[in-house]
Amino acid sequence: MVTGRTCQVVRAQEASAGITGFNYAQGISHATVGAEALCLQLATIPPGARTKAHLHKDHESAAYVISGRLIFWFGEELREKITAGPGDFLYIPPGVPHLSLNGSNTEPAIAVLARTDPNEHESTTLLPQLDGLSHLFAGVV
Repeated sequence: MVTGRTCQVVRAQEASAGITGFNYAQGISHATVGAEALCLQLATIPPGARTKAHLHKDHESAAYVISGRLIFWFGEELREKITAGPGDFLYIPPGVPHLSLNGSNTEPAIAVLARTDPNEHESTTLLPQLDGLSHLFAGVV
């Protein structure tokens, strides 16, 4: 079946600020290639930095850690915690509150991010009421 579509290459460009507080290099999205159900980005997380608490209501997300160590808080009141390092994959179901932070105060963390929303950050719902939870700061870095 011929659809009139074609394969495309998206060249890496300078990262720009995203709604969650990190800089993301645009990759595959509706804006770059007309994707209908996929967004793929590269995130570089500065030492000690973290995202704002957020969720993606109707979209699955995933990350692949290239370098560094990501500490990932999630769930109700962000009470659950996992750590992912180089070579680890991370899955985030739709509607799960989460935030990630770089577990190092000296090295950046780099991860490839994918989501079933083709519109980069439009499906992101910020949860500012969760950003100041005290357990997120205790002994992290």
